[in-house]
Amino acid sequence: MRLIKSLIKRKFILFNIFLTLYVGINLIGGERGLISFFEKKKINQHLVLKEAKINEELKELKLKIKLISNNDLDFLDMMYREKLKYGTKDEIIIKLK
Repeated sequence: MRLIKSLIKRKFILFNIFLTLYVGINLIGGERGLISFFEKKKINQHLVLKEAKINEELKELKLKIKLISNNDLDFLDMMYREKLKYGTKDEIIIKLK
């Protein structure tokens, strides 16, 4: 009987303890917690770098398309020689890549 009366008197304290534990655990380890925040931040940085790389490749491809569509003879000659491994007898071909 004393235990029940004691718990009733201290229910506010117990409620505060459980509420503090609940908030603390979810603050650190929950779906929106601190650990999840750092994981998502790392994923975000990786995706930003990947986006920058893809944008750079897109710029290069747009430039190549522009050169091909304008019939730039130097670029077409370079592509022809590179893709088909073509050269005349008196040329020395040095591949740098």
